Amino acid sequence: MDASDSGDSPRAGTNPIDSGVSRRTLLRNALVVGGGAGLIAVPLDASSASAKQHAPGKRSAGTQVPQTPPLEKYVDPLPRPMTAIPDLSVYPGADYYDITMLQRYWRFHRDLGAAAVWGYWAANPHDPHKPIGMGYLGPTIIATRDHPTVAKYRNELPTTHMFQFVIDLLRKGDPQLTPIPPPPYKPTPPLPPHVNVWNVVHQHGGFTAPQSDGMPLQSYSPDGVHAESYATLDPSRVKRNEAIYAYTNHERASTLWYHDHAMAMTSLNVYAGLAGLYLVRDPADKRLGLPRGEFEVPLILQDRTFYADGSLAYTMLQVQGADTPVVNGKAYPFLAVEPRRYRLRILNASNERHWRLQFGVPRNVMPQPTLPFWLIGTDQGFRAPLQMLNFLIAPAERYDVIVDFGQLPMGTQVTLQNYDAPVHYPGASGTGPAIPEIMQFRVTKRLSGGADQTTPPKKLRLPAVVPIKPKPHTRRREWVVYQHSLFSTMTFNAVPFVAPAQDFIKAGSTEIWEFINPNHDAHPMHVHLVSFQVWNRQPLDAYGYQTDYEKWLKGGRKSVDKPVLARYLTGPPIPPDPDEAGSNKDTVKAYSEMVTRIIIQEFKPPTDTIASIPNSGTKFPATYVHHCHILEHEDDDLMRPWTIVRPPG
Repeated sequence: MDASDSGDSPRAGTNPIDSGVSRRTLLRNALVVGGGAGLIAVPLDASSASAKQHAPGKRSAGTQVPQTPPLEKYVDPLPRPMTAIPDLSVYPGADYYDITMLQRYWRFHRDLGAAAVWGYWAANPHDPHKPIGMGYLGPTIIATRDHPTVAKYRNELPTTHMFQFVIDLLRKGDPQLTPIPPPPYKPTPPLPPHVNVWNVVHQHGGFTAPQSDGMPLQSYSPDGVHAESYATLDPSRVKRNEAIYAYTNHERASTLWYHDHAMAMTSLNVYAGLAGLYLVRDPADKRLGLPRGEFEVPLILQDRTFYADGSLAYTMLQVQGADTPVVNGKAYPFLAVEPRRYRLRILNASNERHWRLQFGVPRNVMPQPTLPFWLIGTDQGFRAPLQMLNFLIAPAERYDVIVDFGQLPMGTQVTLQNYDAPVHYPGASGTGPAIPEIMQFRVTKRLSGGADQTTPPKKLRLPAVVPIKPKPHTRRREWVVYQHSLFSTMTFNAVPFVAPAQDFIKAGSTEIWEFINPNHDAHPMHVHLVSFQVWNRQPLDAYGYQTDYEKWLKGGRKSVDKPVLARYLTGPPIPPDPDEAGSNKDTVKAYSEMVTRIIIQEFKPPTDTIASIPNSGTKFPATYVHHCHILEHEDDDLMRPWTIVRPPG
């Protein structure tokens, strides 16, 4: 990043429209129906920006839904987020990071002005005057398996939100935004008075004790207001706008990530930029022969809409998704590559957009218009190599792929394409902006270091994934995606998020979770703490089930009268999709009008002390959450807590 990437945006925080179709009409969309040239980002303070800067603006009434001005594609190099540097002296035996949330400025495209953005900045133990970050997103944290990480997260964001008009509507009880639970539950204000900004960091996919998990009710504001379950380790070392968390890194080598998880405003905070990669590496993997260094490329996929001045426009109160692809913080970037194999670590960090990805090539280059690639890993690490032509990736999912550019002539341009994937999958056509192209790979760099010495994917011997097999007595737990009325709040089991946990799980037990989705959209379901496998799916009489479920609720929710799921299944179980089979996951697509079943081998949170920090291990009972990772759904109550209890005796 150079000075041209920094600046300001006068219209961040404006209201894009005061009329038109509501978010619950379009976003929620839940009507029940019957059937080498990589640009290295360097720190840059806002004061060094060459572009004229302006503070985020006020709400602007009466305007139309903003649309990004026409942008020339593939003129900006792909940025690569910097890697945070651990301090080894603070907690002996652990990597320590001091990370601050800040508002800075970032230019998303050559032809756009600089935008006010939020991002994570890591202190540099070698030079305190050069923090590590790029303004937008956060630096990549690289951990070693079983070697703990400790992080202090400091909140120095403004106390007025970048999208304050949304916060104002939420506080006023706007029916589009305020969670309204089904009877007999009553609405609860999701924010305390005068709190417009608060945050908390969640390590997505981590094997983490609950006090370090970064759940919504652990939020804290820049001026030190705490949510009811705020927690920190080592409290003598923190101020009221800080929290210290410890991570075990007991996960397999995998692509995790960290992102904001604040109560009622996760969608806004992530849209503003609060997300980053967290890679767990296993030293034993060096023998695998995978592409490394500059040939291992992270791709953080998002969609954003911009005003003409380059500032961020949050439009998802009116439309599904944003209109412009952004990869690692750049709109329509390009990456110059060598004719060799590359490893792409792909994260879908979009608020709500599903992508169906393929690598398009000119028709005169190959007999087919798409370049085959190999899937070698998903959310929770490696899997058996699988050759593919495309895949559907939901919000929060990660795909680890190897693409071989060595079979292409020099000068070939490969386009990462998105096809046949509405914002909400499978969704209704025309309910969100189409984004057919994302970025470009240019085979223009000469092969360096001689021949490609990496292992061909077909010959890779990756760590095996052992199937989880249920037993006859394995507990099944149902989670119904429910709406009390058309376009109203969605909940699990018709219970609001803030209601106390009703599901108690024995530590060490195995369970099958059944996500019952009568909607006509898929929901990416993320379960904190655990790794799981997709067991199967089964078609559902959505209308019949929803109708009888409504009768059950109105009849007082008597357990004896609850609809029996087996009576509404309309076909045999369907195996997992090929990319899901044989994979360990933490996020799953719960397809529309289907029951999606996952099997969780063991609910066993970490109980040992981490990095010698007192009270860093789990104490029982231990409460976690699961939720839809369409962030606007999560904010509006499609989330529930559950509690792990120690078995008797």
